[in-house]
Amino acid sequence: MKRVIVEYAKLTKDILDMLIDKYPDGYDYSDVISFKNAKGDTVKAVEVKTEDTVYLVKISDRLENAMEEYAEDEEFFDDNDDFDANDLEDED
Repeated sequence: MKRVIVEYAKLTKDILDMLIDKYPDGYDYSDVISFKNAKGDTVKAVEVKTEDTVYLVKISDRLENAMEEYAEDEEFFDDNDDFDANDLEDED
């Protein structure tokens, strides 16, 4: 299964939809996964899956705010210039 690490600024609408579906009331400490990246830094993320891909979405205050805003108003995503759907980082 392909593993993709996604930062807040690189979220796609589909990934944000999966996050909202999986964590409708926000994520909890027990939902957080910690791992070391290729540089040896500890990364904290929440996980969402499709049939062939595991997305590890890095946690930040901006992620929590985006999830709340998007859950209330789906047009938030279209109006937000911080997102770049064409720039995802792959991790094997």
